[in-house]
Amino acid sequence: MNHAIEIKNFSKFYGDQSAVSNLSFNIEDGEVFGLLGPNGAGKSSTINSICGISNFQEGEILVYGNSIKKDPIKAKKLIGISPQDYNVDIFLPIYTILMYCGGYYGIPKKERKRRIAEVLKLLNLSQHAHKKFQQLSGGMKRRAMLARALICNPKLLILDEPTAGLDVELRYELWDLIKKLNSQGKTIILTSHYIEEVEQLCERIAIINHGRLLFIGHKSELLKNHTSLEEAFIQAIKNDEH
Repeated sequence: MNHAIEIKNFSKFYGDQSAVSNLSFNIEDGEVFGLLGPNGAGKSSTINSICGISNFQEGEILVYGNSIKKDPIKAKKLIGISPQDYNVDIFLPIYTILMYCGGYYGIPKKERKRRIAEVLKLLNLSQHAHKKFQQLSGGMKRRAMLARALICNPKLLILDEPTAGLDVELRYELWDLIKKLNSQGKTIILTSHYIEEVEQLCERIAIINHGRLLFIGHKSELLKNHTSLEEAFIQAIKNDEH
């Protein structure tokens, strides 16, 4: 299989504090990959380093063969990220936010307009295009963040807690959308505190704690000795703490 992401001996420090320690694993092209861990496990540090948002001190991260350190422009053009926090100007309309984002990626204006129309249609946001972000419902805000991530038509899509704060019905709608994007060829990295979400969407998962890799593999491997993925996850963290 082709590697979408290669993480080799990756370590990240904040001063003297280690956030991630000697992490190595691959994410394959076309898969939905679950990245699990409790708060402070190192998930955000890993994601931010993959995206080039955060510098790291040791190791290498390759995005479809492009080094995020040595060739960051090529690597970043392949990535779209939908963060947990709404890091947009809430007083701007969705359309304007997407125009700015497309411009950031250097997409020509004509192509940008076409791409925005496609993304808005895909996410059922066309009728809300000129509403200010702050006027949207919780579900629509999540879709708007996803629209921004998709505007550059990335090969790799990173979804950080994509359904946080949503009710069950809206969560299921977004699950269907994530499955659709994956069927269209997107490689997806998913972080979530909803274990059911990971169980439904991901085939392979990694569990990290205190910046260390505890497990990577097919979810069926975790279920061999446990009744649920949640039980397996909790046990892995407990074993690491002891």
